[in-house]
Amino acid sequence: MIQAFEFSPFQENTYVIADETSGDAIVIDPGCYEQAEKEALSQFLDARKLTLKYILLTHAHLDHVFGLAYLKRRYKVPAYLHEREQVIYADVPTRCALYGLRGYEHSEIDAWLKEGDQFRIGGLTLDVLFTPGHAPGHVAFVNHADRYIVGGDVLFRGSVGRTDFPYCNHSDLLNSIRTKFFTLPDDYTVYAGHMDPTTIGHEKRTNPFVKIT
Repeated sequence: MIQAFEFSPFQENTYVIADETSGDAIVIDPGCYEQAEKEALSQFLDARKLTLKYILLTHAHLDHVFGLAYLKRRYKVPAYLHEREQVIYADVPTRCALYGLRGYEHSEIDAWLKEGDQFRIGGLTLDVLFTPGHAPGHVAFVNHADRYIVGGDVLFRGSVGRTDFPYCNHSDLLNSIRTKFFTLPDDYTVYAGHMDPTTIGHEKRTNPFVKIT
């Protein structure tokens, strides 16, 4: 099971992935900022009696980590991020202050993840792909059994991730799309960090920002 929530003024997609047999769950990119958003996420988990095991971050831009401290405190679970995101994550409090976002609470990262790592809950496995460009330590999570990728801010429906932020690299972004996303089968669903889901095949055929040569 995968369930999306759209949170914060940034309209960021937070995902709950659960193995319905075991009742274990993963949250990817907890972007819940307002207290009501945080409670909506926890109520979803609690009402279904899901046991949160991991918090996984595709990258450390502020809109993807707003709710991290809340989830860690409530559920006592570890948070994982790529090591190359350290400088971006450390800067989140400053960025929030610039945006006037006074409700942000910073939290520690418990462990670094890397390409090739796997996260298992019950019979469900997520494989980690290293997908830099939008951020230097950006990663994506693939569920091959259910044929989808939780891709963060790399590939969107009809668009791609921004590369005008500090530490972005447009060439790396396009390379990540071509070598990590577009090598997946066409029927894989892309659950992105913003906007509606799409498929690999649809973006190969129609995305104007990525030309396949």
